[in-house]
Amino acid sequence: MTSIFPDLSRSVVTDLMLVLLLSTMATPKYKSKFLYIFVTTIILIGNVSANYYFYLTENYTAVFYVDFAMLIVIGIGLKPLFSDKIVQWIFSYITMLNFYVAVVILSYILRDIFPNPIYGIVYLRLILFSAIIVAFHKRVSKVYRKVLDYWHIYILPIASLLACFLAYFFSGDIEEILTNNYVPLLLLILLGLSVYVSIIRSLKTTTEQYALREENHIMEAEREYLKLAAGNMSRQLELMEKVSAQNSRASHDRRHFNNVLLELLQQGETAEAAALLQSQNAAVPKIIRAYCENPAVNAAVSHYAGLAERADIATEITLDIPGGLKVDDLELSMVVSNLMENAIQACKKLPQNRVPFLRFTSQSVGRLLLEIENPCAEDVVLDESGYPVSYEEGHGIGSRSVIAFAKKYDGELLYKSENGIFRVRLLV
Repeated sequence: MTSIFPDLSRSVVTDLMLVLLLSTMATPKYKSKFLYIFVTTIILIGNVSANYYFYLTENYTAVFYVDFAMLIVIGIGLKPLFSDKIVQWIFSYITMLNFYVAVVILSYILRDIFPNPIYGIVYLRLILFSAIIVAFHKRVSKVYRKVLDYWHIYILPIASLLACFLAYFFSGDIEEILTNNYVPLLLLILLGLSVYVSIIRSLKTTTEQYALREENHIMEAEREYLKLAAGNMSRQLELMEKVSAQNSRASHDRRHFNNVLLELLQQGETAEAAALLQSQNAAVPKIIRAYCENPAVNAAVSHYAGLAERADIATEITLDIPGGLKVDDLELSMVVSNLMENAIQACKKLPQNRVPFLRFTSQSVGRLLLEIENPCAEDVVLDESGYPVSYEEGHGIGSRSVIAFAKKYDGELLYKSENGIFRVRLLV
């Protein structure tokens, strides 16, 4: 048993490192480590048992054939334990085979640097596999798992590399091949290293370009949201300006009306005075209330406060929003419109036993802080970024435009839904 102990040690180390390498490259599907440990144990027992006879006869060529067959079984049998797509799994599997062959070659050629070459192969395989696993984990794993749609491009060169390796290993006695062909084999390993360096570099470039393209798409979508919302707000402000002009004319006409009314009362014509009051009462346009100093925001707040009042929603509005802000007034008024509109819609969906209200406050001390609070029928679902999730078709554009506004001005946007109360806070 002592004479084959180095061979058994080499087999165990190789199998363990190959499974660990494949597990590092692929994405495990299950959380239970026991399952993977159990499968690895079965692989070890099966491979060592299959190789035991050939170790006794020192038939290392047969050992390689058995190991290669076992690796094929591993590639097929372990796939259900990992969540990688089939093309990415094939890439990882072929890469594992290439690393395996390269480590076998290097460990055989460099074994003499150790005092005991028999155990030197074991040490070298442990060192080389460990270096590959650590390098992959530290340098490659993040981009490796992000690129999922381009693996078919990279399979051809690594499959060709594996075919070149196997052409040597299946052409005769493995020890003679490693001894007589170590120079071309080392050159082939160097070629394989350059191939994988190029692939890794390509993966990083592809990932960066993909991320940049996604960011551009997001920015373009945000600009469209802002443009759409700003267009709606412009039309709304035009209406507010018309109403404001009507208010000015009404104030001017009211002075003349009061003079006529006073003259009728002085002459004792009370019936005519009462009729004049009744005819004018319905015609007087409502004057916009001054909620803040910023004209654009004030127009938006006035509009939606009126909508809330007509919907029997109690409003509590205390605003400190000056003119001449660092942010665009029109875009800010659009944000206020979206937030107030969302609050009003949420109040309209409340059951009859709940009292609707809209509380809107703001403070301006260096930066502008807006906060809106309203009841909601049920707690709002927030995504992983803390933003509201809308499952209804056509909804959510207003919220996305608010998010785009906050990002544009490097603001802080916080949504919170708790105990049937929804709050949104914006700091810009």
